Amino acid sequence: MPKKIKLYTAKLSPPGRAVELTGKALGLQFDIVPINLIAGDHLKEEFRKLNPQHTIPVIDDDGTIVTESHAIIVYLVTKYGSDESLYPADVVTRSKVNAALHFDSGVLFARLRFYLEPILYFGSTETPQEKIDNLYRAYQLLNDTLVDDYLVGSQMTLADLSCVASVASMHAIFPIDATKYPKLAAWLERLAKLPYYKATNQEGAEELAKLYRAKLEENRAKAK
Repeated sequence: MPKKIKLYTAKLSPPGRAVELTGKALGLQFDIVPINLIAGDHLKEEFRKLNPQHTIPVIDDDGTIVTESHAIIVYLVTKYGSDESLYPADVVTRSKVNAALHFDSGVLFARLRFYLEPILYFGSTETPQEKIDNLYRAYQLLNDTLVDDYLVGSQMTLADLSCVASVASMHAIFPIDATKYPKLAAWLERLAKLPYYKATNQEGAEELAKLYRAKLEENRAKAK
């Protein structure tokens, strides 16, 4: 067992939860350093020295600093994975896992972030239908991608652990209709059976949804 890896994160953060899910899958232990995004902890000088892009998550693995969740989970599984199951070495399979990681970064989390950010940080009172539609389009794209039990074949990979953190957060705000997206709903239900899923991902997703609703109500009250 390696020395505990320091993880700067927030329970609210889907990318942070993706790293924690990966850690659980690998049997790693993290020394969690909570970063309160709403309070602006990520903008403080000390944290900006650690990560000039002032984003979370960040890991400090005995002096090795890695930023950005997708880079972190690849680093963790490459260094600490006991086998190749989460990140298969076969070039074709790995290319599919990488494609899913980019889909999470460029579509799933990006669309969720662009929807939530104005409300959580800038006092917006609006819930633009175009942005909501884009989230549902992402559901459809992911539903269409699923041809097996998991995103890349018949076993769980980093693709699932990364994407499910974003999808769970989206689902907590905009519930997935199983009649419209049956494969996506079944995939989410399948991953929810992981013994560490509830505490590591679901609770944070629900907390994010609760904060979103509270901030939206607060912003609208101030605007009256």
